[in-house]
Amino acid sequence: MVLADNEHEVRLWSHNPSQVNEINLEHKNHKYLPNIELPENIVGYSSLSETMEEIKIVILAVPTKAIREVVGQIKELEPKNPLIIVHVSKGIEPDTLLRISEMIKEELPEAYLDDIVVLSGPSHAEEVSLRHPTTVSVTSENMKAAEEIQDLFINQHFRVYTNPDVIGVEIGGALKNIIALAAGITDGLGYGDNAKAALMTRGLAEIARLGTKMGANPLTFSGLTGIGDLIVTCTSVHSRNWRAGNLLGKGQSLQEVLDNMGMVVEGVRTTKAAYQLANKYEVKMPITEALYDVLFNGIEPKDAVDRLMARVKTHEMEDLAIALGERGFEG
Repeated sequence: MVLADNEHEVRLWSHNPSQVNEINLEHKNHKYLPNIELPENIVGYSSLSETMEEIKIVILAVPTKAIREVVGQIKELEPKNPLIIVHVSKGIEPDTLLRISEMIKEELPEAYLDDIVVLSGPSHAEEVSLRHPTTVSVTSENMKAAEEIQDLFINQHFRVYTNPDVIGVEIGGALKNIIALAAGITDGLGYGDNAKAALMTRGLAEIARLGTKMGANPLTFSGLTGIGDLIVTCTSVHSRNWRAGNLLGKGQSLQEVLDNMGMVVEGVRTTKAAYQLANKYEVKMPITEALYDVLFNGIEPKDAVDRLMARVKTHEMEDLAIALGERGFEG
């Protein structure tokens, strides 16, 4: 909708023909954006090959687990001109521990790929579709490509910043979903604002600790794709990860939650990947470890919270010092 408002021709590919017909005939998407009128210059397609004809820029907006499959389908089309791929997904692949931009690079030969740009930040679709003020960041290894995408998207409702820190932007966007799941659990348990404030603050410390160890700039985590995305995902009823955690806190099993949601909950998959990354980089991530135990080891949410509160005492500023030290800052 942002691109359509900027008077671009937008082709929206879907594997669901009925959804395509609804978009083209009614200019609606009742399942995901009820009561929203879609601009007429958004045209739905069922055929990926037709969607891709003479296209230079692809916005990849699919769940992390579908990235390889969809990029593989693009590769099979053998694009005539190298593509700029803009991904807006937020996750890390378990086991390979690759960020999404790294997954795209693995799947798409260089001959078909011009640049990869990451667009991330606090941006619930429900609010963007209402043209409420929204601000995000774009990043790329090629900042000229990031600036091109900045120009493509920016308007009076949708402000876009550039940020050269690809690792930090992707890690912040992915790991905040873990903390949002945990925040939902504390709300489901009825623990209130004190607990959630502590969880978000200490969660951001974990994100910065791991991200910095992986090569990110610690300052990124105080920006839109760090604390900004963390706030909106941990506090909004629009957040799928918060809603899933809330149901877990109220006693539902993980399978029950996933069945009831009917939508992808990226934080579940990312928790496994972050747990593996913490072990790989030898980074302390107690909230992530506690959530991993709830999701995959059958630990009761209340018991996990009790264990977090009973941890050995430590110094709050230690995390910041570690993060800054990793980047060569002193003092």
